Amino acid sequence: MRTRSLTLAAGLATGALVLAGCGGDDSGSGGSETEPTVAEAPEFAEGTTMAEIAEAGSMTIGTKFDQPGFGLQGLDETPDGFDVRIAEYIAGQMGIAPEDITWTEAPSAQREELLENGDVEMVVATYTINDERRERITFAGPYYVAGQQILVASDNDVIAGPEDLADNPDQVVCSVTGSTPAENIREYLASPGQLVEFGIYDDCISALDNGQVQAVTTDNVILTGFVAGSEGAYKLVGEQFTEEPYGIGIEKGDVEFCEFVNEALQEAADSGYYEEAWTATAGQFEGTEVPDLPEPDECV
Repeated sequence: MRTRSLTLAAGLATGALVLAGCGGDDSGSGGSETEPTVAEAPEFAEGTTMAEIAEAGSMTIGTKFDQPGFGLQGLDETPDGFDVRIAEYIAGQMGIAPEDITWTEAPSAQREELLENGDVEMVVATYTINDERRERITFAGPYYVAGQQILVASDNDVIAGPEDLADNPDQVVCSVTGSTPAENIREYLASPGQLVEFGIYDDCISALDNGQVQAVTTDNVILTGFVAGSEGAYKLVGEQFTEEPYGIGIEKGDVEFCEFVNEALQEAADSGYYEEAWTATAGQFEGTEVPDLPEPDECV
């Protein structure tokens, strides 16, 4: 049985039902046909992160617990999603089976801190690569490119895209503290007070439901999951207005580990695991397409 840090006490039942409502497997990847290959007795150069993890026989990974399709804590309290499946494949290349992974919740505002403090070996959590974050950590990947969009109630005819926010200052938008979408949306607002930030997206959805906010913004694939489970209560508006390359966060300057992760990602794509993992998770939402693995950035 996998272990994980349980820092999210409430609000996940709604998220779990989102994935279940669209036919997803909310029981964790252990029950899926998409199983990562676990290397037997892999050998790595002494002193590398890979060697240390392989010798330990276990590792700790940060991911999201509240994002349908990417990282969602199921009813059995085990996270699942595309991020989780990708992380499991990388761990498997070091001989770490899924049951030997400790999952730690990695909210947007805490991801760099988790890596800097050594609380996790890597973070796979819809983690957009940008220069500011690169000052504190190293990114492998990207392994996926998303785009920011806006979600509103299905009867909202005021907001048709981000440009409508400044003209309608009474329409309050919600995003997550420390996230790239929270920063990106600011240029479209009439004033800073038009943005409300919470620690997790479940709280944004709850605020939309009770009328505290009129819109939620983050990456389109995450919002698609919330729409899929809403029974028509929500809709996406406008086109995506950013590009968000998702990377895998590791300790700053660990180039060897970064290059290993990039090689593992390519192996996942070549073996068909990448496509299978997508199809079993985020690919279950209507309107999504199987992505191609992006070309990796240079490891620095």
